[in-house]
Amino acid sequence: MIRTLLISLLLLSLSSCAQLNPQSKKTTEKFFPDFDNVINTPAFAKKKGFTSHEEMMSFLNSLVSKHPQLATLTSIGQSQEGKDIPMIVLNNTASTQTKTRVFMQGGLHGNEPASTESMLYLLDQLLSDEKCKSLLDNITLGMIPMANIDGYEKQDRYAANGLDLNRDQTKLLAPETVCLKKAFNAFEAEVAIDFHEYKPYRVDFTRMSTYGIAGIYDVMFLYSGNLNVPESLRKYTYDAFISPLEKVMDEHSLRHHDYFSSREHDGHTHFHQGSSNARSSATSFALRNTISALIEVRGVGLNRTSFTRRVMTGYLVALSVLESAAAEGDEIKRILAAADREMHEAVVNSRSEISDSKIQVIDLDTNEEITFDVILHDALKSTATLSRSRPMGYVLLPGHAELVEKLNALGFKLTELSQPSTFTVENYTITSYDEEQEKYEGTHRQNVGTEIKKLSKEFPAGSQVLLMDQPRSNLAIEIIEPEATNSFVSFGLLKVESGTELPIYRLQSEFIQDRP
Repeated sequence: MIRTLLISLLLLSLSSCAQLNPQSKKTTEKFFPDFDNVINTPAFAKKKGFTSHEEMMSFLNSLVSKHPQLATLTSIGQSQEGKDIPMIVLNNTASTQTKTRVFMQGGLHGNEPASTESMLYLLDQLLSDEKCKSLLDNITLGMIPMANIDGYEKQDRYAANGLDLNRDQTKLLAPETVCLKKAFNAFEAEVAIDFHEYKPYRVDFTRMSTYGIAGIYDVMFLYSGNLNVPESLRKYTYDAFISPLEKVMDEHSLRHHDYFSSREHDGHTHFHQGSSNARSSATSFALRNTISALIEVRGVGLNRTSFTRRVMTGYLVALSVLESAAAEGDEIKRILAAADREMHEAVVNSRSEISDSKIQVIDLDTNEEITFDVILHDALKSTATLSRSRPMGYVLLPGHAELVEKLNALGFKLTELSQPSTFTVENYTITSYDEEQEKYEGTHRQNVGTEIKKLSKEFPAGSQVLLMDQPRSNLAIEIIEPEATNSFVSFGLLKVESGTELPIYRLQSEFIQDRP
């Protein structure tokens, strides 16, 4: 008990001091020996620290200067502290092949440096290695290597306003999130990959086994189990992209697993695998009918330990994705076109399958790999708990310019009524309401229940109509249906009270008006 308490206190202190490292040399040498690759990026030109924003910009400008026919560099906006957020696009315009558009992003969490460094190394190899460069005949790559610049400069997870940018994908409370969404939408990606690192030494792990455990997987893959993502797209994402990734990791003796995290439930630690949450990138991208995944390399809190190994892991993942995208070009377009045409039921809430499972971990007492029994909540095996017929669209009453602005930033096309119009709709009446007292990511969450009723209603000029026959429409379900856990109502962006009618309606009748 005393030893467990000491480990807990040690890990708590480590979590508040990024310079300390909880991993022993013995563990590193046994499980995570570094690769001997030479990496030509800014962080590897020095012995301490990681790539700064200034160093990254110099590196990117140098690449563009050397390869102006292949690379272009722009700023998508500024961080809260006034630093340009760069986006680089690689495109071989001399190639006449039909290309797959691939979007990659690193550094969304500022304390995950290998994510940015692997992106920079990928750029270097795509422009200097002829074998890699040939991929540009079949793909166009858009990349944001350091998405959370202010956090990255401090090696802190959060943006300058204290928000987690990977919990801000539907509420858009950070200016960086708005810039990233607009850039992503403008790029029109068909494949989107977000690179991260995960924390292998967690406080809740200290209570497991005899004297605690640590994560052992070099990399974990997070791809969406959200039921509003067409099943065919979810299956294809695994078959054509994740499965090849697993083979590449095996070839390089890198341990891998579907991504899981641990959480407390009634005094017990449960493990959650996969995700269905639209507030994070993998599902947010997938709900736009995009092949997407979030990559978690083992690294948070390890400073520069096994840094080459971590960067090479991210690089190998990225290269495999690009190879799959280049090889699967025609099939990707067919799968995504079919997903755009699919009109399934609207799933408002779902539940993960719960089962007993096993994972591999490092036993901190013996420094051995062991199999650990866990209770697993698997979002990749979800079932709907609340679903509704899919509406033809949603109608929003005037007076909600902030919500309209967010919908536009998320890439939706809205039509403003130029004159009063009458439609058959379903309304929402709030039948139960609870506001959480503790803030979550800058908001007081609202938990509601509703009653839906069909009626004919006249809408005034200035009302906004979002039709569901557009590629990103699955995301609309997640942000407009009030009971959804990542909706405007849930995040308190639209304040409600019990017994009131929402100013958003589910369109049931045909909408006839010229659209932009």
